[in-house]
Amino acid sequence: MDDILFHTNNYIFSYRVAGILVCDDKVLLQKPENDEGFAFPGGHVAFGETNAETLRREFKEEIGADISVGELKWVAEIFFPWNKKPCHQICLYYLVYLNDDNKIQSFEKFIGKEQIEDRNFDIEFHWIPIDKIDEISIYPKDAALLLRHLDENVKHFIYRE
Repeated sequence: MDDILFHTNNYIFSYRVAGILVCDDKVLLQKPENDEGFAFPGGHVAFGETNAETLRREFKEEIGADISVGELKWVAEIFFPWNKKPCHQICLYYLVYLNDDNKIQSFEKFIGKEQIEDRNFDIEFHWIPIDKIDEISIYPKDAALLLRHLDENVKHFIYRE
């Protein structure tokens, strides 16, 4: 698949979607092994693929979960360094729901598979209690506040690292 991920001589552009999966007052987050920073699961949108198709594919590939995609909750403009270049990322965050009684709910932590460009690696998935989000390093930094207001309209934020 051709991800919507462009490299120029000086910059990188990334179009990503992420899923907000909440079960039993816990949210599913991911982080690379040997890293303390958590993020919401998802991935790069491929050309010709809808955001919902991307989320269903990513959750299936990474953790074997069948999901349904709900409403758009957050729109993010993100600026951060990636491979020694500035990256401009657009990330759309959607509510997602497990379609079946998936076994991933029974684990506090488990390992999934990730692929970015030509690299494959393991990634940790954790169920984090929503009331403990302030105690971890997470992106977006306002995740705890945003999670407390999921019943509100779409939120837009800009993040510069």
